[in-house]
Amino acid sequence: MEDKIEITIAYYNKKGQDILDTVNSNSNLTPDEIIRYGEEMAIIEYKLTALEVAKEN
Repeated sequence: MEDKIEITIAYYNKKGQDILDTVNSNSNLTPDEIIRYGEEMAIIEYKLTALEVAKEN
């Protein structure tokens, strides 16, 4: 079970990094795009937090 959690954590870390790279490399994002990326990051962070808790238990 620990391996599946680690793989999933790595996956969401990569997805989050991809979003950060996209936002940081694009200087002409619309406010709606920034909000959408922020919402996606919030979801990813929530999932990562839950996975870290599951890993500890």
